[in-house]
Amino acid sequence: MDYKEEKVIEAFRIYTKLARTAVSDQEDVQLYRADEAIRSLLDLYAKEVDAVIVNTSENLYLIPETKLSSFHVSNEWIKRHYLRSGATNADIYLLYFSTIILFGSFYNSYQSGRPTRDFIRIENWMERVQERIEQLQALDEDVLKQKESEFSYNWGLIIDKWNDMNDVKENVKRQTGNTISRYSFLDTVKRFLREQDLVKDLGNEEIALTDKAQTIIQRYFMEVEYNKGILTFIYEMEGRQQDASD
Repeated sequence: MDYKEEKVIEAFRIYTKLARTAVSDQEDVQLYRADEAIRSLLDLYAKEVDAVIVNTSENLYLIPETKLSSFHVSNEWIKRHYLRSGATNADIYLLYFSTIILFGSFYNSYQSGRPTRDFIRIENWMERVQERIEQLQALDEDVLKQKESEFSYNWGLIIDKWNDMNDVKENVKRQTGNTISRYSFLDTVKRFLREQDLVKDLGNEEIALTDKAQTIIQRYFMEVEYNKGILTFIYEMEGRQQDASD
């Protein structure tokens, strides 16, 4: 076996591990960083399935880059595995919206490079979602419709879904399972993100971002090319509210 064949086999070994589990270990991280031939092959393999290799200090991850990737998690899959029976697109929209707000809560703006906080409590996350919902509600109806068309994102459904849940002032903190409450919904979102290795549960109702999440946020989440301007829209709402209060 010659040198090139060894590199191809080693790269393919790592790729098959990633394709099977979506994560690889630190030894593979070192190979990926130190060996240009293996790194190039792995990136090429990932590109062929519309995915990318993301590396952190401890792991390699195979992340779908487009909906065409066989590793893409579909809305229907999320509904089946995480949301209650009868879940609709409104639940999916709110799950994505809540995730955007959660990720943004760790940064001083949606354009900053590094997180500015170590953790957030679920109740603070819930308060931030409530603030953004109120900002959306304050927009003129025609403006909201325009933004829905611009982003292909149904802001009205998000507002209605959130408002249909129990009020944040009710004693719903300990209610989970089948209880329809804002807390239980965010608990479901947290479980989804935790099982995707994007957040870690610190206990005492505190959650933190993983290295995987921080890498993805820095590499893709902040880029307009990928978020289609949604983050800018949400952050501009916050900025307008702050200006109005000054």
